[in-house]
Amino acid sequence: MSSEFGNILHISVFGQSHGRAVGVVMDGLPAGEEIDLEALQRFLDRRRPGTGPLSTARRETDVPEFLSGLEDGRTCGAPLCAVIPNADQRSGDYGELADKPRPGHADFTAWAKWGGRADMRGGGHFSGRLTAPLCVAGGIAKQLLARRGVFVGAHLAAVAGIPDAPFPLHPTAALFAEIAARPFPVLDEEAGERMRAAILAAKNDLDSVGGVVECAAIGLPPGLGDPMFGGVENRLAAALFGIPAVKGVEFGAGFGAAELRGSENNDPFRVEEGRIRAESNHAGGILGGITTGMPLVLRAAVKPTPSIGRAQRTVRLSRLEDTGLTIHGRHDPCVAHRAVPVAEAVTAAVLLDMLLEGNHGTF
Repeated sequence: MSSEFGNILHISVFGQSHGRAVGVVMDGLPAGEEIDLEALQRFLDRRRPGTGPLSTARRETDVPEFLSGLEDGRTCGAPLCAVIPNADQRSGDYGELADKPRPGHADFTAWAKWGGRADMRGGGHFSGRLTAPLCVAGGIAKQLLARRGVFVGAHLAAVAGIPDAPFPLHPTAALFAEIAARPFPVLDEEAGERMRAAILAAKNDLDSVGGVVECAAIGLPPGLGDPMFGGVENRLAAALFGIPAVKGVEFGAGFGAAELRGSENNDPFRVEEGRIRAESNHAGGILGGITTGMPLVLRAAVKPTPSIGRAQRTVRLSRLEDTGLTIHGRHDPCVAHRAVPVAEAVTAAVLLDMLLEGNHGTF
């Protein structure tokens, strides 16, 4: 199924933006794992809409209801199912769009694939709304990983071409927690102010901007993953591209490595306290699809929000004629900052699945 990923830990996301609810099923979680629901809610609140002028005005509490899989706050071995009700839809804002596909959205491709029968109100199943249940799964995965000494964190590496400071060579769990507690997820708060100004400027121009999220995982053992098509990059990239608006993924130096010489890009090895370490991390903690023991570092490029207030050119599907379109309703002038916890969630879920796979479904 296209809305499912994982080999041992199967994660399936369901629902539509303006349907009754969105939700997730996690099948394959180890039994007996305590889930801190308050910590999970704090994680979900980092993604939640309606929290300020930089995001959509749609207001949702995003409190999950667990239908199965949890008993007395612990996983019980059954598939875990959580639903998040949709409470603040304005479907009337999308009436005209059924016949006029929005440039940059999946309206046209969904129409072409399903003959106009897809529910595309608010983006339907393609909406960023589906990242809410994805964060339920990832938030749970982060808790299980942290108990085993594996921590995942992210920050907003850039917005509108304005860069944040990069992660240090060895980020810490304390640094991840510090960023997560900030109202705007950056390392350099002065850069964050410039980013916010750029987002607000785009909003005032009835436009939008994109950005880049940098995510890291620490505490991973060397040797996780497989060569060729089962590599860590392969598995992560496949899931990260499931996040709406993600258009590019790179690991370590990424595309920048193409501009380096081998002598610059290679990470020299050394022995440190009886363990093999690298002196740099252009590889992003992965060689040959397998973890090196260094921090895993990736970046995801997030496109500008396609729903903008400016007049745009499109077509009328019913008549196959050119027409104009002005989009109304509530939309994010930038989704990159809200994608920070989503990148953490997806990364954590994939890594948990791979660790369970390597340990035959248990820890």
